[in-house]
Amino acid sequence: MTSIPRSTRNTQLQCHLQTYILPALLLCLGLCSLKSQGQTNPSPAGQQSNFSSAETHPAGLYDPVANPKAVVILGNARFTVLTPSMIRMEWAADGKFEDHATFVFLNRNMPVPTFTHMVAQSVRGQRLTLKTDQLTLLYTLAPGGNGKFTPNDLQVSFRLDGRQVMWHPGTPDTGNLQGTTRTLDGARGNQTKEPIGQGLVSRQGWVVVDDSNRPLFDSTDFQFKQGENSPWPWVIPRPTGDHQDWYFFGYGHRYRQALGDFVKVAGRIPLPPRFVFGTWWSRYWAYTDQELNNLVRGFHQNDTPLNVLVIDMGWHPTFRQSWWSTKKDQSGQPLGWTGYGWNKLLFPDPAAFLNNIHREGLKVTLNLHPAGGIEPWETSYPQMARAMGIDPATEKYVPFDITNRKFADNYFDIVLHPLEKQGVNFWWLDWQQQNYTKIPNVNPTFWLGYVFFSDQAREGKRPLMLNRWGGLGEHRYQIGFSGDTISVWSSLAFQPWFTATAANVGYAYWSHDIGGHMPGAVDPELYTRWVQFGAFAPVLRTHTTKNPEAERRIWAYPEPYSGIMRNTFQLRYALVPYIYTEARRTYDTGVAFLRPLYYNWPEAAEAYNSKNEYQFGREMLVAPVTTPVDSVSQLATESIWLPKGNWIEWETGRHFTGPIQVERKFSISQIPVYVPEGAIVPMAPPMSYIGEKPVDPLILTVFPQPPGSSSQYTVYEDAGDNGRGYQQNEAAWTTIHARQRDGDTIVTVDPVRGSYPGMLHARAYELRLPGDWPPASVTANGMALKYMTVSGATGWHFEGNTLTTVITLPSISTAEPVVIHVERPMALIRRRAELDGFAGDMTRLREAYDTLNQTFPLAWSPDSLVDVMQTGDRLTYHPETASQELTHFHQELPKAVEAVYKMKDAITPEDKTKIAKILGENWQHSITAHLASYQSEVARGTAQLQDVSTSSLAQSSAK
Repeated sequence: MTSIPRSTRNTQLQCHLQTYILPALLLCLGLCSLKSQGQTNPSPAGQQSNFSSAETHPAGLYDPVANPKAVVILGNARFTVLTPSMIRMEWAADGKFEDHATFVFLNRNMPVPTFTHMVAQSVRGQRLTLKTDQLTLLYTLAPGGNGKFTPNDLQVSFRLDGRQVMWHPGTPDTGNLQGTTRTLDGARGNQTKEPIGQGLVSRQGWVVVDDSNRPLFDSTDFQFKQGENSPWPWVIPRPTGDHQDWYFFGYGHRYRQALGDFVKVAGRIPLPPRFVFGTWWSRYWAYTDQELNNLVRGFHQNDTPLNVLVIDMGWHPTFRQSWWSTKKDQSGQPLGWTGYGWNKLLFPDPAAFLNNIHREGLKVTLNLHPAGGIEPWETSYPQMARAMGIDPATEKYVPFDITNRKFADNYFDIVLHPLEKQGVNFWWLDWQQQNYTKIPNVNPTFWLGYVFFSDQAREGKRPLMLNRWGGLGEHRYQIGFSGDTISVWSSLAFQPWFTATAANVGYAYWSHDIGGHMPGAVDPELYTRWVQFGAFAPVLRTHTTKNPEAERRIWAYPEPYSGIMRNTFQLRYALVPYIYTEARRTYDTGVAFLRPLYYNWPEAAEAYNSKNEYQFGREMLVAPVTTPVDSVSQLATESIWLPKGNWIEWETGRHFTGPIQVERKFSISQIPVYVPEGAIVPMAPPMSYIGEKPVDPLILTVFPQPPGSSSQYTVYEDAGDNGRGYQQNEAAWTTIHARQRDGDTIVTVDPVRGSYPGMLHARAYELRLPGDWPPASVTANGMALKYMTVSGATGWHFEGNTLTTVITLPSISTAEPVVIHVERPMALIRRRAELDGFAGDMTRLREAYDTLNQTFPLAWSPDSLVDVMQTGDRLTYHPETASQELTHFHQELPKAVEAVYKMKDAITPEDKTKIAKILGENWQHSITAHLASYQSEVARGTAQLQDVSTSSLAQSSAK
């Protein structure tokens, strides 16, 4: 593609690319087979249920030249109205403006907003007034002045919350909500070695992006229609000269809109391959192929799913160098730090090894430290040297020069592509050596991200890499590797805020070292909590440093931690249909699915102050536990703010009406996740790896909502890992509606819309209705379903501990609607308050039961505690007794609590002596231990019972 020359006003009259209008996504039509009655239950975001994509050009093709109708020029200043709230402001001493795409801004040919402008003469000179429906820009060109932007001659104003806000050059952005940073290497908690950069949103309502010194692309066609023979847009330096190139974002507190418009001018956040959302194994260790095969076998044997195998630098020769070694290669980098050939001692047959790993359903990425170039010992060296004009006989290394187009072409073709053909799926760019390249202002982290990502696109793949943040614009080249954190509680506590805040620059896919990096060893509780955060993070990748004491295999930890982490991994896989749908929404909207609360509640101070909380897609608010449990109760206390609306705590079934600040207690097995009433969460059946089998049945978890309300959710699916068809709408959408009509719950699955290669044309469904009374009857498309005592068979059954009705349907054509009608007596619906927190009560009662049984042979759980703890179990067998069982539960709960309280004084000193004498010396050691721990175990059981939901105890007291 021919480069676009620098332009003046006349060059804007050059031929523009024809504007393409992508078809609106079919799911935006909202083809509802049921009409909602009463008030629709809004999502917590207050956002539309359907996707929307506002592309005005083919994916990957941009036009950096703005429509002339959007441009106003006065003297040496040019103003381009990109949206009603975004204006590009340029000044050039020579009057020549820049129309190339920059590293950040690719597309300026936006639909022209409605605006007015006029130039009037004043005593100070010519005065331009430019107005959109959101902003007013004033610019004065003084007689004899050069017109360079200063606080005296340029200002932009708008209204925010009823007050006038005014910006002029030099105004400090004290309300900026920050973005992200290159790396968390060496970070302990929030003590990062590199500062967090500026974000695109601010509480002040405005942000200015200074694009003046950013390098340029020589073209903007990133479609790569000819594959590896396609033109490859390349960097060119920005011409020298005195100039200013600023972008004013004046969106007030409309943060979502600001980010949505940003991706229209800066390129969308790509949708990663589906396998990315599975779990990743990574460890800094010199593994042999046998060890890695055994590791994968260990995942299978321990029922732990896995999708990505990350192999650190040990895959290539490291010359047995330690991290403290001072030996250097020819480039001056640590010897063995850079490498491109397999270590044949560890991997005698790399191709066969990779084939084995792929047969297990896994993807493989290898670590690269590319700063050292191609050294003479590399297999690829002779060919690479000749290609770069170096005589291999000299054994002079090939310097790494990634901004050199010739080097980059040869680097990929000669060095990396052969490894990819062996079976390497993508690359981990572990670059942190320098901050410069041979082209001024080209950040090597950014540029590496671009060339590696776009090279995969040229190969026809759905691009993917693991890399650090390279600055604004890096949102197009993900995912991120956040680096080597210190393994302490404060580091875990920092990561929810850090990950959510990166959404402010569109960086949606940070991948953290789950468990932290240094020194590697981590106690089971901290690791378990880190894994739980990872399950509700963009990427769940465990990692650690090279330390024999470091352990990241979850099954190597003692119980209960091992089992809890296994369940957490399995939960992550169950949530993949939801996560992938929200990732598609991220692509469409520019709003990361893991994002701060203030996007949706910008006027609530708590949304900014609750740094441990974030939205995880449209239907979830997550507040990971980041503090240790109390030594007595074994419960961790978290203060949680819930915004306006009606919320359900998923783990416990407890209902809250926000806005409210609550203190909640969580045992090691519990993850604080909150959903709005009526939330619909699509889920998958168990799998060893994503893609092992189709999502069949599609599991739909639908939470209760008040009579007269309704909700809906649209599930997104595509080919998953193959190519970029999703950008051409090779995809399918299925909308689910839920409606509560008096005592009836009606769930409708619409016919699928759209298609993609390999999609299911028939599938089974499993509907899960937690936290509610069991049904009196269930029908599907008018056919009555029978109550079944076991799960899996067509019909319905009841899981008493969580009050969940599970409805199992056979395979049904996806072209046909499915209507499931669940009828409950209205008298029970009016008693829903009795169910509040029941699932959490069952958890606490079981924990107290387990704790108090540890007092044997001195004592045992009281029968009254066993009675109430078994309530859910009895309901599973006989859901028809729910009304009586819940009444009995509330009557007996106070008795159980009282019985446990009495255990404290149940064993007198005389009793202890008598017990010891009766049991004799064979029990002496055991008795001594139990006598010492008795009071603490009773205290723990008492504390666990004290956390039984307040509503349950209050209802029990009223019985």
